[in-house]
Amino acid sequence: MGEMSSFQMGVIGALFLSVASSVSIVICNKALMSNLGFPFATTLTSWHLMVTFCTLHVAQRFNVFESKSIDMKTVMLFGILNGISIGLLNLSLGFNSIGFYQMTKLAIIPFTVLLETLFLKKQFSQKIKFSLFLLLVGVAIASVTDLQLNFVGTILSLLAIATTCVGQILTNTIQKKHNVSSTQLLYQSAPFQAAILFVSGPVVDQCLTKKNVFAYKYSPIVLAFIILSCIISVSVNFSTFLVIGKTSPVTYQVLGHLKTCLVLAFGYTLLHDPFTTRNIIGILIAILGMGFYSYFCTHENKKKQLGDLSAVSQIKDKETAPLLAGYEDKESLEGKKATKDSLV
Repeated sequence: MGEMSSFQMGVIGALFLSVASSVSIVICNKALMSNLGFPFATTLTSWHLMVTFCTLHVAQRFNVFESKSIDMKTVMLFGILNGISIGLLNLSLGFNSIGFYQMTKLAIIPFTVLLETLFLKKQFSQKIKFSLFLLLVGVAIASVTDLQLNFVGTILSLLAIATTCVGQILTNTIQKKHNVSSTQLLYQSAPFQAAILFVSGPVVDQCLTKKNVFAYKYSPIVLAFIILSCIISVSVNFSTFLVIGKTSPVTYQVLGHLKTCLVLAFGYTLLHDPFTTRNIIGILIAILGMGFYSYFCTHENKKKQLGDLSAVSQIKDKETAPLLAGYEDKESLEGKKATKDSLV
């Protein structure tokens, strides 16, 4: 019970850290890009990952965590896949309307459920599926405004969905298969993610913004916000791997939509963004879906734990039954022998 309570506290801590850091970095980046005119999102992400790796390297040197080697081919492919996923999501945003981009993000949950069902044989109950459907409807109402389709944007969105789903499933699978922590996996894969984005980032940003990141004039306030964004990103990247490792890719996506609702709310209260009745209704429906999802997941996990405990107790009973039987047979034989001796 103590280990289970400790695990649940770890999950709650990971979820809280993920929400707090993600909302913080969204507000910081929004100020950096919208108010200060720094539009180079992909290049900024490569800097985030480089700072994350450097921070973890220093932490590892001070024995904050133990480095554990993972198969180099696995880590390299995993890191490159995640880097490509980030680039494709940014390209999807650039080539599509904001509404279609939001739909792309919403599609990640059903695609993840489909992939886990087909390839990992994971079962999702009807209650879980209903709560996810309710969540997606709520977020769609709150955030999707226009849906303008184009061929290139659609292809990029499909590729972004596929790479994101596979990347997040692998984040969970690799941690469990190789028995590594979220910190160890992030430390091993961050250099490859950073490298692919550092090379492709300026090209992607040039394609999307028609501006050169190296020709941009960096004022002190812009540099200050870039440094702040990089510092917050360490927590964002760490909590992402932590949440997916401790829960599941689907739960991480559910959490991501909670962040969307919180960002909309913060945007209205802090930045005075326009907020309509539709936004409020959508957020309330999404929160209801999240509540159902949390309740059903907790309920099903408890049932599974009780089932595992009963299975363990049955195995123990089966193991002890032959021993007891043997002991009883021995006693009966000794009793018969004693009877025979007395007759003689």
